[in-house]
Amino acid sequence: MDKNRQEVLTEALTHILAERLVSLHWLFDELTIVIRANDVCSISGILRDHKDLGFDTLIDLCGMDYSTYGDETNALGQSEGRRFAVIYHLLSVSHNQRLRMKVFAENNDFPAVDSVTDIWPAANWFEREAFDLFGIVFPGHSDLRRILTDYGFVGNPFRKDFPISGYVEMRYDEKQKRVIYQPVSIEPREVIPYVIREQNYGDSHVD
Repeated sequence: MDKNRQEVLTEALTHILAERLVSLHWLFDELTIVIRANDVCSISGILRDHKDLGFDTLIDLCGMDYSTYGDETNALGQSEGRRFAVIYHLLSVSHNQRLRMKVFAENNDFPAVDSVTDIWPAANWFEREAFDLFGIVFPGHSDLRRILTDYGFVGNPFRKDFPISGYVEMRYDEKQKRVIYQPVSIEPREVIPYVIREQNYGDSHVD
């Protein structure tokens, strides 16, 4: 995207969204805007319907856990102590432009961001995935339930504090003739590779 098109899109978003725009920045020819959670539906409608924007296609939606980012994110004025965010990747077919929208959930203990399925129906399964893997709730979603993990799964596996081995494991029980759940039997261990190298390994020449 050339500089002129960057400037046009930046000016359009700044003018149209005005004070509802928390931040806007370019990186590697991609634009990211940050908005507040309570504005997600109204702004999404504007992004889709405004003639100067026309972001009619939702390419992707995913959750993020910023719990280990520390002061780096705060310095950008984006996180401000909020742990979970929803990222939207948008495409304007008519203007041939892309946009990334970031929305932070206000409550870390019960992260929630309104559903945008009425604006972009493609968000349906993406929001279910973010709910399943990160525990982000999407009020207004018509069928919010797990989509990747099992119905009896405990927790949200993409959260930074979720243990790598999980909480339970499943196996087929011959006596009961069904799949059962039980506590994880794998003992956590640290594996250190043992490497043997020849004396002059890596030298450009050997005397």
